[in-house]
Amino acid sequence: MSTNIDPEVMRTLVSQVIKELKEKGAGTSCPAPTAAATLYGVFPTMSECIDASTKAQEVLLFQTPATRQKWVEVIRHTCLDKRNMEMMSRMAVEETAIGRYEDKIIKNTAAAKYTPGIEDLSTDARTGGHGITLFEYCPFGVIGSITPTTNPTETIINNSICMIAGGNTVVFSPHPRARKTSAFLVQTLNRALEKSGAPANMITMVQNPSIEATNEMMASPKVRMLVATGGPGIVKTVLSSGKKAIGAGPGNPPVVVDETANIEQAAKDIVAGSSFDNNVPCIAEKEVFAVDSIFDYLLINMKGAGSYEIKDRETIEKLWSVVSNEKGGPKVEFVGKSAQYILDKIGIQVEGSIHLIIMEVNKEHPFVQTEMMMPILPLVRCDNVDQAIEWAYESEHGNRHSAMMHSTNIAKLSKMAKLLQTTIFVKNGPSFAGLGIGGEGYPTFTIAGPTGEGLTSPKSFCRRRECVLKDMFNIR
Repeated sequence: MSTNIDPEVMRTLVSQVIKELKEKGAGTSCPAPTAAATLYGVFPTMSECIDASTKAQEVLLFQTPATRQKWVEVIRHTCLDKRNMEMMSRMAVEETAIGRYEDKIIKNTAAAKYTPGIEDLSTDARTGGHGITLFEYCPFGVIGSITPTTNPTETIINNSICMIAGGNTVVFSPHPRARKTSAFLVQTLNRALEKSGAPANMITMVQNPSIEATNEMMASPKVRMLVATGGPGIVKTVLSSGKKAIGAGPGNPPVVVDETANIEQAAKDIVAGSSFDNNVPCIAEKEVFAVDSIFDYLLINMKGAGSYEIKDRETIEKLWSVVSNEKGGPKVEFVGKSAQYILDKIGIQVEGSIHLIIMEVNKEHPFVQTEMMMPILPLVRCDNVDQAIEWAYESEHGNRHSAMMHSTNIAKLSKMAKLLQTTIFVKNGPSFAGLGIGGEGYPTFTIAGPTGEGLTSPKSFCRRRECVLKDMFNIR
């Protein structure tokens, strides 16, 4: 998406919006419970969010598929509006301090344009001597959705389209570090939907997101389904709620490159995918396993594609000590930061054209075994492709999330797909092709590996109803 607005002007505008939101609330809270805030989906308490969403769903329930699709198109159009798109993308980076504005634009655009709508909900029919039976999709009702700080706007756009297409309304519980951005988007969408004749508050969120508010949402009998996008802790909590739940948990996506691959193209794709939004997407390349015969050539091409190589062990270990916490996980303050920013913290200055940090390590190194969500990509040298696939399987830790392979060997591509059993498996392309960005799939920001739905779409948030009409002439 091109822009004619000066970046400095946009940054100033975003700062003004965030400042106004702070002034209207208390401290760092979202907008105070004014009439406008209440009318447009942002409520001071979770119970008000749920009640408003319930009321909206009672109206939505009786709307035709064509009407629901009309409102889906309103969401798409509103998000793709130039000012709204640039505002929410810039706000997300400013508020969360995660990712890159240009890549947020790409992700938000993909979510708005390519998330499936009503067309995903096809009705099947069976006829015979005893009448007709329809198998149709129907809504759960009010859905509670927990969204992450890494993809705050993308997840709200994607889930709102999917859930409303299915006849549901949604209560969002955003990450507290993305509350202002989330509130801006929720209110913007509700304004547009109400103008189009939709029921008020089909999309709601609590004014000040918190663990307590999330727990209240999960416990409410009016919320019939829960969806969580985040780490293993929140997914486990949702799955133990006793309700229908969809959990999108962690991943550690590996990449395999063998001797039959187009190495120049593989290098470009890997760098593009791993550095996209500073490695925040959960599908992004997190570690590379390359066969020895092409390893050095791959490394050279990756450097030419915008990577900085750290060669000595001492610097690699220094980098690990800086970006990891005492538990061996990523330090929050480095998640989604640029390669330039991270390198500066260990005394290395590079140009802005450097988007990825690479290094050769062994397969046991914590950079390989830990999902860091930073533009840091370890490479492991392998004897052959079978060893590379086996080590990739081990590093993915059974998450069944995402994986990539660069090869023209169909047998080995098939072997990796069958062994890893990931939800997304990208062959000969960057990871984001699996989100429909330059690929033929569709975007989703709730990739449900733990609960098995995989790439969620409108039918993921619906029940399948069997509607039987008995042949009246056979009744005695």
